[in-house]
This record gives sequence, C-alpha cells and structure tokens, in this order.
Amino acid sequence: MTMNFFRGVMGGQPAGPQPTGAETIHKLCDRVASSTLLEDRRDAVRALKSLSKKYRLEVGTQAMDHLVHILQTDRSDSEILGYALDTLYNIICNDEEEEQDMAVAPPIPVSGKHKNVPVSDENAQKQDEDLGVLFTDKFLGDSENVTLLLTLLEEFDFHVRWPGVKLLTALLKNQCNQVQGVILVSPMGVSRLMDLLADSREVIRNDGLLLLQQLTKGNAAIQKIVAFENAFERLLDIITEEGSSDGGIVVEDCLLLLVNLLKNNSSNQNFFKEGSYIQRMKPWFEVGDDNSGWSAQKVTNLHLMLQLVRVMVSPVNSPGATSSCQKSMYQCGLLQQLCTILMATGVPADILTETINTVSEVIRGSQINQDYFASVNAPSNPPRPAIVVLLMSMVNERQPFVLRCAVLYCFQCFLYKNQKGQGEIVATLLPSTIDANSISAGQLLCGGLFSADSLSNWCAAVALAHALQDNLTQKEQLLRVQLATSLGKPPVSLLQQCTNILSQGDKINRRGSKVQTRVGLLMLLCTWISNCPIAVTHFLHNQENVPFLTGQISENLGEDERLVQGLCALLLGICIYYNDNSLENYTKEKLKQLIEKRIGKENFVEKLGFVTKHELYSRAAQKPQPVFPSPEQMLFDHEFTKLVKELEGVITKAVHKTSEEEKKEEEVKKTLEQHDSIVIQYKDLIRDQDTQIQELREQVSTLSLNSEQMQNQITQQQSQIQQHKDQYNILKLKLGKDSQGLSSSQGEGAHVNGLHSEELSQLREEVEELRRQHTLQHTQLSDKDSLINTLRCGAAAAAQTAEGGAGGSDNTELLGEVESLRSRVQAQCAEISQLQTERLELIRRAEAVSSAPASSRESSADTVPVSELESRLAAQTTEAERLKEECRGLREGHAGLEQQLASAQSTVAIEQTEKTKLQQEVQESKKEQDDLLMLLADQDQKILNLKQRLRDLGETIDEDEDELDARDHFGEDDDDDDDEEEEDEENND
Repeated sequence: MTMNFFRGVMGGQPAGPQPTGAETIHKLCDRVASSTLLEDRRDAVRALKSLSKKYRLEVGTQAMDHLVHILQTDRSDSEILGYALDTLYNIICNDEEEEQDMAVAPPIPVSGKHKNVPVSDENAQKQDEDLGVLFTDKFLGDSENVTLLLTLLEEFDFHVRWPGVKLLTALLKNQCNQVQGVILVSPMGVSRLMDLLADSREVIRNDGLLLLQQLTKGNAAIQKIVAFENAFERLLDIITEEGSSDGGIVVEDCLLLLVNLLKNNSSNQNFFKEGSYIQRMKPWFEVGDDNSGWSAQKVTNLHLMLQLVRVMVSPVNSPGATSSCQKSMYQCGLLQQLCTILMATGVPADILTETINTVSEVIRGSQINQDYFASVNAPSNPPRPAIVVLLMSMVNERQPFVLRCAVLYCFQCFLYKNQKGQGEIVATLLPSTIDANSISAGQLLCGGLFSADSLSNWCAAVALAHALQDNLTQKEQLLRVQLATSLGKPPVSLLQQCTNILSQGDKINRRGSKVQTRVGLLMLLCTWISNCPIAVTHFLHNQENVPFLTGQISENLGEDERLVQGLCALLLGICIYYNDNSLENYTKEKLKQLIEKRIGKENFVEKLGFVTKHELYSRAAQKPQPVFPSPEQMLFDHEFTKLVKELEGVITKAVHKTSEEEKKEEEVKKTLEQHDSIVIQYKDLIRDQDTQIQELREQVSTLSLNSEQMQNQITQQQSQIQQHKDQYNILKLKLGKDSQGLSSSQGEGAHVNGLHSEELSQLREEVEELRRQHTLQHTQLSDKDSLINTLRCGAAAAAQTAEGGAGGSDNTELLGEVESLRSRVQAQCAEISQLQTERLELIRRAEAVSSAPASSRESSADTVPVSELESRLAAQTTEAERLKEECRGLREGHAGLEQQLASAQSTVAIEQTEKTKLQQEVQESKKEQDDLLMLLADQDQKILNLKQRLRDLGETIDEDEDELDARDHFGEDDDDDDDEEEEDEENND
C-alpha cells in the first residue's frame, strides 16, 4: 500500500486529475503525523525533502511542525532525522544556489488559487529572503527547538550531524542575534559547537568553521567563550595542517574566524598575546625569492593574515595593549619578516599595499620598532633606506593611488611620537647635511612639494607637516632650509617658497588651478608656525603674506574656494594667537585692526568655520589612516583635524579681545607664570624633601632590623650563659659529693699520706696554685665589675638624651639585661669563691691529718689495705685535675661572654646615637615642610583669586589645570596626613 501511494503521488497513475503540490504535501504531512510504522514516516519525510526546494512555501507552511516533532520523537533512527534536518534546511536557507533554483522555477499554486506569473530575478530573490526569515522566525518561536538542534549535534552519525550544522548556520544567517541569545544561555552550547573543529570528517569540520563565523559576529560574550574553549590553538593547528598561506578555502575560513574573535575584543587580544600565539604567525609570512604566479587563494589568505596582524595593533585599541603587541612582534621577528616582504620583488600590488599598511601600524608610536624600520635597507645597488624607496613611490604619479596612500600612512606612523625620526628627516634638508651624490628623504619631499602633480604636492606637504608635529626644535630648524630657485637668483627659504607658490597659485587659480595643492601647503604652514613664535615672525616678515591672506579671506569666491578661505583665516589667526609682537607693523593689535577694517570680525569667524563644516573634514577625523575613494577627495589629514579643533576656539576669542583685555590677560598670565614657577619650585623642593624623608625612613627601618638582630644575639648569649650555669651547678654537686667522701675517709687518707709524703707535698703545691688562680680570678672579676658599671653609666646617659618613648623603652630593656648579666656573673663569682673555700677546707684537713700521732697511722695501716688507699688517692687526684680543667674552661667561656656583652653594648649605644640624630633630622624636615606648605597654601589662594578675576573678566580657565591643582593639593594633604600618622605610630611604639 505504501509503495502504491507514492507511485500515485509521484505520477505513477497515468489517468485521472493530477493533485496540486499543496495537496500532495498535505497528504505527506498527514502520513508523517498518523503513520505508526517508522518506515512509513521515513518515506514520507524523504518525499517532503525531495519537494522542499520546488515547493518551499508549501512545505514550510504545512510540514515544519511535523518535522520538529520527528526530531523530538524519532531520535533512535538517524536516517529519518537526517531527512527532517535536510528538509528544514531547504526551506530556511537563502543560499545563492537555492535562490537561483527558485528564480527559475515558476510559482506554485496553492489549492489552485494562484496562476503562474513570471517573476523577475530581483523580486524572486527578495521573496526567497523573506521566506527564509519568515520560516526562521517560525522555527525560533520555541527556543527549545534550538536547544534540540544543539543536542542533535552531539550525534556522531554523519547524516545527522552534517545537516544539523548547516541548519544552525542558516538560522544564524537569518536571525543572528536571537539564535546567539539562545545558544549563550544553553548549558555547554558553545562547547558542543567547538567540538565540531575536532571532527575527523573534513566536511563537518569545514562547515563547523562557517557556523562559528556566523556565531561570533558582533557578540563579545560568545567570542570570549569560544576563545577560552581553546579556539586559537585549534585554528592555528588547522592553518598549519592546511599549508598556511598556500592552503585553500579552509585557511581563509579559519582566518575569518580569528578576525571575528580578535577584532575590537581587548580580552581576546590579551589572551592571544599571553598565549604566545603571535609567535606562531611569523612562519605565515615567509616568502621565497620567486614570488611570481601567486594564486588568487594565496593572495586572499595572505591578505587576511595581514589584517589579523593589524587587528592586534590597531590604533583604536588601548595604547597599552597595542604597545605590548608591537613589542612582541619585534621580539619574535614578525616585523622583520614583514619588512622582508616589503622589500621583496614580484609581490602582488594589493599584498604590497596591505603589507605597507600593516608595517605602519606595527611601528606606530613604538620607538624600538621605528628605529628598526629606519635601519632597513632595500636590496638595491647601492643600498638605499626603505623610507627613501617608499617616498620615491609616493611622489611618483604613475604609481597606484592606494599604494601612494599606504606609503604616506607608513611615513606618518614612522614619525608618530618619534622626535628622533623627525630630526633625522629635517636634517636631510639642512645645508650642512645635504649629500649631492645620494637621494635623501628631504630631497624627495621638496621635489614632491613643488612638482606639477597636485597629489604629490599634497602628500609631500602632509608628510613634511608630520616631521614638524609637536616638535618646536624641528620647526625652528626648518627655517634654515634654503632653496635655489633658478640660476643667477639668490636662494629663498622654504617658508618663503611655500608662500610664493600659494600666491602664484591664486593668480593661476582664475584659470582653473587645482585646490589640492593650495590646501596641502596651507596645512603645512599652519602646522609649521603653530606654537612657534619665531616661525610666525619669519612668516610676517614677508610684506606680501598678510595682504595675500586678507585678500583671500575678504573675497566672495565659489563653493570650491571656501575651504581655501577657511584655511587662510586659520593661518592668519595663528599669526595673531602666537604673535610675540616682535614686529612693529604686525603686532597682535594691528593685525586685529586690519581684520576688522578689511574683513570684519564676524565675517572672519564665519570663514574660519568653513574648515570644520566641510564634508571631508569629519571623514578624515575618524581614523589616522588616509583612506579616500578618489584622489580628488584627498584634502584633510587626520592630525591636522586635531590641530584645527584645538585652535578654532582660541583664535575666535583672540580676534574678539580688546587691547585692554589683552593687556590684562598678559599681566595675569605673567603673574600666573611667576606664581606657577614659584609653585613648581616649592613642589620640587617638597618632592626632594619627601625623597629625603623616605630615605631616612629606610635608614630607620634598617637600624631597627639591626637592633632586632642584636637582640637575637643577646638572647643567644643569655641561653649560652644559662647552659654554663647548668654545667656549673652539676660541677658543684659533684664537688659536694667528693668532699663528703673525703671526710669519711680521713683516717684512711691520713694513713696514706703518712705512707706517701711525696703525694701530700704535691697536693700542697696544687693547692697553692689554686690559690694564685683564685686571686687572679678575683682581680679579673673586679675589672669586669668596673667595666659593667661604666657600661651602666653610658647606657643611663644615652637613655636620658634619647627622644621618644620607643627609644627610652629600648634603653631600659638593655639596661635591665646588662644588670641581669652582671648579677649572674657575680653569682658565678660567688659560687667559684665558695668552691675555692671548700678546696681550702679540704687542704686544711689534709694538713691536720698529716700531723697526727704515728700510733694512729700504725693502727690505721693495720685495718685498711694499702692498695685500696692508693687507688682512692689516684681517683681523688684525677678528679681534682678534671675539676681544675672545668674551672679553667668556665673562666675562658665567661671571659668570652663578657667580651661579647661589651661589644653588643657598644653597638647598641652607637645605634641609639644614630637613631637620635635621625629623629632630630626628621623633626627638622617636617618643620621645614610645614613652613613650605603654609607658604604654598598662601600662593594657591592668590592663584585662585587671580583665576576668579579672570573669570570675572570673561576668560575661560582650563578645567584640566584646575583638576591638576586640586589633585596636587589633595596629594599634599595626603602626604601631611601620612606623616602625622607615622609620627603618632612612632610615639605609640
């Protein structure tokens, strides 16, 4: 039955009315919904898939809910899942191939109501896009559908995973933000998609790349998650496996995904740099000697690789992140590799242009990179600096326009915040450094400045203006440049030649001269004389310049000349604002009177406003890179727009000021300058004193550390003294036991002494030796007592002169320790004296025994064996010798301890004296600082009064200066509070 049904559906029955497409799809949807057999449902879904391209609207309208139900219920059968996913993809996707098919196919009648109407390709395409968005919204009506699709992507079966990836990609193309939101809140949603990159089947991996490209567009949160899912490592591995720049479309997809992850995402950029992935980019740019015959895919891949480098060092990134990436690119050799491509032959023009732009941003604002770029030479004979070779291309009108713009951008980036490079460029124009045998950058710039090509004029003028940007020294040096105009005529200065060309161009302009040259020269002159009174004086010294400017501004010219009029007004305003009144005929006041008489102040301000109102001004102010659709629109430079924004307001105010206001302002400025100089001097003095105080604090901390070390040494010495005392107590106990044994055996000893008179006489000599030693020890102890008394007196005197509670406390502790040591020494001396007394008593008893009657000795001899008495006497002698050795050791240890104690005491006294001196110096410094702060507060009050007077007079005070002064006051108050807190802590200690 099933096969017969499908034969009928697909045209198997020759006779009878044919069902419409809508009717056929309706029957198939009923079969999908009502069939109980899996095979029937599978065949019906297969039939819907085959009809989904031709009858897209009908299948999408009637079958979408049934197909989603199949995805939910028939998870066990991968074949029906694949058919369902393919069908959903066909009705949602808006790919060009599908659009072409739909444009060729005629419209399908629904229920026989619609007739076949021819539709144009544009209308068909728009209709298909609308259908894709419509069915996408219907599918996303339930967010669980996206979650279900993410779950199906975990299936490893090819027939499920591949159509699931394509379907999710189509959903992202049609409704990116909505799908991103669902995936972002789905648990492990991004992780499941990242697993596609690890699939061994290349078609799934490659389509997974396309999916991730759509997923990461414009969503920083998803970009971060993808990056931290190890995306950089995987993508770089794929690029290497596919052959880097020689790879195919897969490398391009990987690079596009990397650009999505890194562009305008500082977190991912930092992660990319910290992961050392910049180093892995270097092999991409290794080119051989033969660069002919590059494929279109290789050009595309290398172009994207260069864009990826530019993303990491873009001027729109934070300065810290850009500087860090620039440093890494130099250290790993990436910049060197890019310069090799720059100087290589046979490189395609668009790759060369993008390489120049990339090198520009890698060196922009990085001194070490700029120095390296200045040292690069082109492989020519003789070798020429790369800068010279690039400038030759910039002033060559036969070179492509985009290449000339790239060279100008590279030159600007080389000079950005590079005063050393600015000086080197200007030096090539000075008479003392010109080499007639070689071409220099200065010669090329002058040649371009005065050539017949207006674009070369503009580029050379802007390049030379960047050599003077924010560099007063080079502005003054450039005034020395002299040009030889023709044979037989004296040389003229570069400044004069620029004004001559302007005035001549004005005369020629009546016959159709280009505005571009005049705009470039005016931008150069404005940059040159701004903030440089000497250059203003040189400019005004030519009697023709001011009449030329006033004549230009006062005329009513056409729309194209308004920009030139505005720049002339800006140049004249700079001459007023930075005029030092050194020329009597062109002082500030006389120039303002001239404007009022010949132009009118309001008219002058109106003409000045023409500059910022120009449509190309705002475009140039957006980013530093000069990007113009055509050479004719190349009028403004990015840095010049900053200068105009800075000067427009102050020039307007300067023109409207009266002479009295000028005088008052000058007086106030002079007063402010004087006060500022005084304040700066005091601030420098306070900084020096703060530095000295910090050094003193470090010295105090060092002395405190030394004191702690000495304290530890004293503690160790006390422990050693305790050990010696314990040893002495043990010795005393042993001596007491020996004296008792000797008393009990007096009779026996007497008999022995009678028998051995020689031993007794030897014992007497030893006793006499002990007496002499005892006397000597008494003398040493007396000396030590006097030394300890002396130390006590010195410590007491130091304690009286010390300032602060902390010093007194330390001296008291030291005195206590010294007293304790002295008492211990005295106790030891007393114990030694007691031991000597006991020894004398022993000797006296021995002598008494020796004078006893002979009968007593005879009776004792009978009772005690002689050998036993001899052994006892030998033991007594040995013990006496041992005791003498121990006493000698104790005396030596005691003497060493006394020396260590004396050394420690002297060191403590010295440190205490130094500490007292340091505290006195700190107190004096604080007193001087307080006086200075009082004086500074008075000066600040005067400054505030003067600024208030300026405000009352209508002057605008720069808020940045006020904030800076406020921060200075705040910092000084904080320093005072910190000093007071530290002083309180020292007193508490």
